[in-house]
This record gives sequence, structure tokens and C-alpha cells, in this order.
Amino acid sequence: MSSSEHKANVTHGLLAAIMDAFNSRDADRIASFFQEDAVFHMASGPEPDGRAVKGKEAIRKVLADRFEVIPDMRWERIDEYITGDRAVSLWRVKGNALDGTVLDYRGCDLFVFRDGLIQDKDTYWKIVEPG
Repeated sequence: MSSSEHKANVTHGLLAAIMDAFNSRDADRIASFFQEDAVFHMASGPEPDGRAVKGKEAIRKVLADRFEVIPDMRWERIDEYITGDRAVSLWRVKGNALDGTVLDYRGCDLFVFRDGLIQDKDTYWKIVEPG
């Protein structure tokens, strides 16, 4: 996606392009959708809101590292909502980690955009427990 396309308003097409980038598992491609000073709040981590990854390069690296251990990680779009510079994306993520862990979660991302790029991405997913 060219930088001029990134400048567009927040649209369902932009959210689809972001999802496509994540499904490519190309960390550079994904990072191109983030502001230089963006923050990605991961679903889990040592803080009450998960793990805050700050800055485009740090986000690129954490995603590249994730795809090393979950090489087939993929998302299925379920629904999405857009209001101004904010969006919610509902999805299901699946994957098989190299340690044998199987991912199959429903979740969502809460986005804040600035100038057509992600400023803040806050990820949540269901905790699956054996029944």
C-alpha cells in the first residue's frame, strides 16, 4: 500500500488491508500501517493492559518474533465498526506454535488512527480454558 493510500480516512478497506498485512506475517508490511510513535497494547503481559510495545520499530520486531514461534498465525475477520478516527475489529485468530500450543481465540482490536496510520492498537482476546 502506498503512503498516499495510508493517508485516506479510516475505512473498511483500510481495516481489510491491515488484516491482510497481518495475515501475510510480513512484519515490515504490517509496520507500514503504524505511526512512528505508535503504541501496541498486546493481549497479555506483565501490565494490567497487557504489554505496551512503543514505537514502530519495536512493534515490527515483536511481530517478527511472534511469527518466528507461530509461523502459521492467521486472522479471520468477523465484523468491524468505525467512528471517526477510531475503529473496532472483531476477529478469530488461529495458529500452531512451535512449542505445540494451539491458538484458537476470538478477539478484538481497538484502534486509534492519526493521519490514516495506527496510533494505538489495543488487543483483547478470550481466554480459553478446558471445560
